Amino acid sequence: MSLEVDVRKIVTVVDEIHHEFGPPPEGPYKRGAIMMVIANPYAGEYVEDITPMMEVLKPLGLDLSHRLIAALGVKPENIQAYGKGAIVGEAGELEHGALWHVPGGYGMREVLGGAKAIVPSAKKVGGMGTRLDIPIGHIDAAYVRSHFDAMEIGLPDAPRRDEIIYGLVMTTGGRIHARVGGLRHEDIGGEDGLR
Repeated sequence: MSLEVDVRKIVTVVDEIHHEFGPPPEGPYKRGAIMMVIANPYAGEYVEDITPMMEVLKPLGLDLSHRLIAALGVKPENIQAYGKGAIVGEAGELEHGALWHVPGGYGMREVLGGAKAIVPSAKKVGGMGTRLDIPIGHIDAAYVRSHFDAMEIGLPDAPRRDEIIYGLVMTTGGRIHARVGGLRHEDIGGEDGLR
């Protein structure tokens, strides 16, 4: 089977949060998501070895990472947290969403200069309009509680039965007024991806 990526569309969403409750933050907090809708090359059949698709997706993981940072209007060093996810159309299987782990995760890590922490991830199978909460965590230290968050993604016209939405999320900080303790962003060592 010759594999190539048939992209139907790419959608980018940026939240610029200026206030919650309490005192206004020093500057706006930004979080963004980019979603790519592609044809699922494995829709409607069981294929034992699906790993070649990961290699085909790798350049798109890098491209979407660059696009998302540009949409956020910041430099890579301003990104503090990230996450990834996939929504697989009904003619596919959950494992087709898992194909995004390497291309999406390592794409963001490369663009961000080798971020250390695991990229939080979620995936599901669903029809058009399905929503997915993509978990978010700090790029260098998984134990930074202030950066535990999520961003909902979804599109009204996707995924069709034979499509997949692959998504990436990045943020410029933690939750506004985070105050439940734990390791702070400014105190991390960032050596092992945990602390």
